[in-house]
Amino acid sequence: MAELDGPRWGPANGGKARQLVVLCHGVGADGNDLIDLAPYWARAIPDAAFVAPHAPDPFDLAPFGRQWFPIGTLDPHALGGGVRRARAALDPFIDAELARLGLPADAYALMGFSQGAMTVLFTGLRRAVPPRAILAYSGALLAPESLPAELAGRPPVLLVHGEADEIVPPSRSRDAEAALRAAGVPVESLLVPKLAHGIDDSGLSLGALTLQRAFAAPASPA
Repeated sequence: MAELDGPRWGPANGGKARQLVVLCHGVGADGNDLIDLAPYWARAIPDAAFVAPHAPDPFDLAPFGRQWFPIGTLDPHALGGGVRRARAALDPFIDAELARLGLPADAYALMGFSQGAMTVLFTGLRRAVPPRAILAYSGALLAPESLPAELAGRPPVLLVHGEADEIVPPSRSRDAEAALRAAGVPVESLLVPKLAHGIDDSGLSLGALTLQRAFAAPASPA
């Protein structure tokens, strides 16, 4: 499997990074789609470095863009095999970025949009050293039946979804919230009225606050 790479930004303070935020894009996009979030969130966490890796595979339904796994169906159970393969690519990338920046193993947070949200939820909840936070926008919790046996930590999770999303139904985030709470994972959720498949200012603001709180707090227990 090819090593991941993508655009990087920060820290805003111009000094040594004290945290890392990994941004995972949706299907058919690439890392350039999310790296522009970095300057906005850096106002809340100026010591953070940001990286937005390109997903490992070319998008199989168009001549451009990348995908973390083939989409096929949006059924959370059917996509479990694909997201496991995505995790196999993302896990070593996170470790390599932390090492490159000289950061402790817990000094990172994960954010994803759509398919990227599915990928960071699956990956982050199973990492031996949990992220400080997982931010999942317009996503879903894949392979929920495997979570009780595979959960490695309980980092705080933010779920944000547009109520008018016709690509990934907002019910996916509601289902994710229920499954995460049942597993003892702390969850905050925001359903945005009239928002389709995207991210608006309210979601960005709550994401900034979530990241600020996460890096100010002690690491989550494994």
